[in-house]
Amino acid sequence: MIEQFFELSRALLDADKKALALCRERFAQLEEIREYNQLKMLKAFTDCRVGGNHLVGTTGYGMGDAGRDKLEEVFAALTGSEAALFRHNFMSGTHTLAVALFGVLRPGDRMVAATGRPYDTLAGVIGLDGTRYGNLTEFGVRYEEVPLLPAGAPDLDAITERCRGARMCYIQRSRGYAARGALSLDEIEAVSRAAKAAQPDIIVMVDNCYGEFTQKQEPTQRGADLMAGSLIKNPGGGIAPTGGYIAGRTDLVELCAHRLTAPGVGGEIGCTLDLLRGLYLGLYYAPGVVCEALKTSVYAACLFELLGYEATPRYSQDRNDIITSVETGSPEGMRALCSGVQAGSPVDSFAAPEPDEMPGYEDPVIMAAGAFTMGSSIELSADGPIRPPYTVYLQGGLNFAAARAGVLLGAERMLKL
Repeated sequence: MIEQFFELSRALLDADKKALALCRERFAQLEEIREYNQLKMLKAFTDCRVGGNHLVGTTGYGMGDAGRDKLEEVFAALTGSEAALFRHNFMSGTHTLAVALFGVLRPGDRMVAATGRPYDTLAGVIGLDGTRYGNLTEFGVRYEEVPLLPAGAPDLDAITERCRGARMCYIQRSRGYAARGALSLDEIEAVSRAAKAAQPDIIVMVDNCYGEFTQKQEPTQRGADLMAGSLIKNPGGGIAPTGGYIAGRTDLVELCAHRLTAPGVGGEIGCTLDLLRGLYLGLYYAPGVVCEALKTSVYAACLFELLGYEATPRYSQDRNDIITSVETGSPEGMRALCSGVQAGSPVDSFAAPEPDEMPGYEDPVIMAAGAFTMGSSIELSADGPIRPPYTVYLQGGLNFAAARAGVLLGAERMLKL
């Protein structure tokens, strides 16, 4: 059917047909996870007694915003957390993570990154890039990191050793722009145990971006004390226009609330304007949307593998985030794949992605993202820094049918190089 709408070569259509057949079993597994998470979502909404009155926002200070408080109750129940902040006031995933880090860390504390160097944009937050805008290092927080083992697994012995006396063990679940797989929940739990074996009161914090609803549990149900993420990724369901979340232990979430607003004020303020309905609806839809993104991820890995490119994780492997990376082999390959994905986007399909400098990144970055929400990573997008091995990171897809078309258009342009 797709050839009725887009001009694709016979060789690519043959690979597409084979990929769909190979992915059938994995799709069924993802749909089973979706059904579980959707029913868990419904149970959280009904147990928390969400009412129509909770969908109406507030202005001004937002004191006594029942809808905001109820939404955070739902998210805490859904993720097995004691408390949560689930708000549009967070401007990005990086901002959310920064609020959490500054919320719980104090001068003299030591933070240990248990999964190697964090995502590029965290360099400025921690103070790894030499900038001086009030980062953690300037405030006297010490930073150490434990590299992953050569195969990409956490080095549990080294984590135990380095976490002795530390205040925080920081885990990045997704790969970011690193050449590794996303961490499984089993691995997150193992890191937590290793850290707490050395320092029982250590705070285990997880950057959960791209990982929400990919499995049946979340990190706060597997040993994490705190986790954070962005609402224009998985938990916003493609509907939330902005925002982020922090969830976990009550005392830690409270500290983060006082960082988000002002010391002494905490989570009691923060109006929701007319955004509540979209936040509720996006969260409710999230398990289904994440499943569509995961199916896109699996399919893309299979298709590009059939075309002779290295894609990770392989289509047959479990997914712990929504990202598939494709090694294109050249800057021209990156441009071809990204331009094809852009051409298959519902918004700005006519645009031509070009590499450019971006705040927080060392190398020029190329991005394809014809999205209804600017920067949304749960909608089909493709991006990556222009550096060897010239890897493009594909993520998202609000629905598989349209996302598959975007992947195919990218592949077609690569085949024409």
